[in-house]
Amino acid sequence: MSVRRLDPVLVDRIAAGEVVERPASAVKELVENALDAGARRIDVMIEDGGRRLIRVTDDGHGMDAADLALAVDRHATSKIPDGDLSRIATLGFRGEALPSIGSVAVLDIVSRPPAAAEAWRIRVDQGRKHPVSPAAHPFGTRVEVRDLFSATPARLKFLKSPRAEAQAVADVVRRLAMGNPMVRFGLGGDNLSGFDWAACGEGAEGLRARLVQAMGAEFRDNALAVDAEREGVRLSGFAGLPTWHRSNALQQFLFVNGRPVRDKLLSGAVRGAYMDYLPGDRHPSLALFLDIDPREVDVNVHPAKAEVRFRDPGLVRGLIVGALKETLAGAMHRSAATGADRLGALVSARAAPFAGGSAPPRSFAGQGAGLSAWRPAPQPGNWDWRASPASPGGLAEAPAPAFGVQPPAADARAHTAPVDPAALEAPLGAARAQLHDTYIVAQTRDGVVLVDQHAAHERLVYERLKRQRAEAGVARQMMLIPVIVELPEADIGRLLENADTLAQSGLVLETFGPGAVAVAEAPALLAKADLSALVRDVADALADEAASTPLDRRLDQVMATMACHHSVRAGRKLTVEEMNALLREMEATPGSGQCNHGRPTYVELTLADLEKLFGRR
Repeated sequence: MSVRRLDPVLVDRIAAGEVVERPASAVKELVENALDAGARRIDVMIEDGGRRLIRVTDDGHGMDAADLALAVDRHATSKIPDGDLSRIATLGFRGEALPSIGSVAVLDIVSRPPAAAEAWRIRVDQGRKHPVSPAAHPFGTRVEVRDLFSATPARLKFLKSPRAEAQAVADVVRRLAMGNPMVRFGLGGDNLSGFDWAACGEGAEGLRARLVQAMGAEFRDNALAVDAEREGVRLSGFAGLPTWHRSNALQQFLFVNGRPVRDKLLSGAVRGAYMDYLPGDRHPSLALFLDIDPREVDVNVHPAKAEVRFRDPGLVRGLIVGALKETLAGAMHRSAATGADRLGALVSARAAPFAGGSAPPRSFAGQGAGLSAWRPAPQPGNWDWRASPASPGGLAEAPAPAFGVQPPAADARAHTAPVDPAALEAPLGAARAQLHDTYIVAQTRDGVVLVDQHAAHERLVYERLKRQRAEAGVARQMMLIPVIVELPEADIGRLLENADTLAQSGLVLETFGPGAVAVAEAPALLAKADLSALVRDVADALADEAASTPLDRRLDQVMATMACHHSVRAGRKLTVEEMNALLREMEATPGSGQCNHGRPTYVELTLADLEKLFGRR
């Protein structure tokens, strides 16, 4: 068969398969064109998920008749005025979007520059270009795409339901709106919840306002500002508190020079920064903006421009990890703003059954009915409050005796000690009571704080182990009699493969015949812990970590497992001195607002929250 040149219309349809994969791809190209045209208002309307109609209207600088006729030809663009592909300062530049869309649909464009007396219109019907003609239209441009993929019916078979395609369009418009807070965006159509977001101001506050529009009002209270620069590369935006996490990464928005991207390097840097605060199956919510010299990034590595390549990826990754870690550490003990939310959930959960006609909530007098079902709490760990860096000096009182067989009850012993006025002014206040041998109640100047003692101490121990490892290595204690742990051969193999890693964390293991290992040395902090259970949990943690996982990630995972075993458990009675020492150490420890699993360690209720609970406001 002889070689022949393809028909130009067929060439455009082939190109459309790369540039326009679905209606959302067409919307992305058209909105980017509007932004590059300097638009300050963009409205998007779709029908049938974008198959039947896509309409994008903007108030940009528009095109005259000559430009309009050239805009629908392949490889024609105004985005590269000097022809330098190493300095791409616009969102779209390939010059293929409009002719590609016109080859598989009916494309209708009406445009009018600000100084023109009339508008001009051009129509491309499945690759057939009509002549430019006068039209009536205000300043700006309107692009309509009808019957998308009507010229390529096979492509229609691969589209999802109208609702799914509409949601994909909404996601594209949302991301572009987040990257351009000073532009008003409107979205409407069937199968989706439209929006009309007013333009926001300049700077960080304007960006925060736009992110609140896109990510919800909770983002305002649970986001930390990020602003860092290194070697000419600037990172800005907002990162969510570790306690405000999600089960997937859909709430992570990353931008490079204003372009929304889905880049593995950037996503991996975010995971690395939150590694100490979240388990592997949870993801933070954030919106980060990277500004870099266009010559240092290649945006032409993907037809849809969804991926980028950096000339110095190490610099970019280091900047993101360092800036996020510094931001999270700067938040210290701050947790997600859960006071009002948890209060509302509590009221709803307790009031819902009563409102439905069932039995009202139990009174305090009726709680004795469950005494027979109460079982003794587990034995306490070996945590000694006097070893805490924040413990008060000169106190020789031993910890309170362990607990006997008794029902859960509030321990109000703290009221017998005078309240330190300085403690009331501290962020977490002064300890006043312990509830159910699990929760610490502290009083602040304008509210109360409830602390989960196990979750809080777990974070403190983890940070202490990390400091030891970084400074001089984790302090070890040799076992007088090695602890023998029987395990499956697969778990033993993983433990021995990571023996050096475990030794750096203070845990020294040796083989002990088939099906067992011996604990020869253990971290001094954990010498009295249940080492058999610890080794089994460490084996499980290593099974969850891939062999390609960096060493520091595996070390931190082992440290987190160890910290959980050493932490003061629920059911451990604490004296007021112990409770206050725990609160002061939380205030001095970065990241203590959440445990190693991403759960909050405390909830703060202001007096205003309490007054709402009792209907006083």
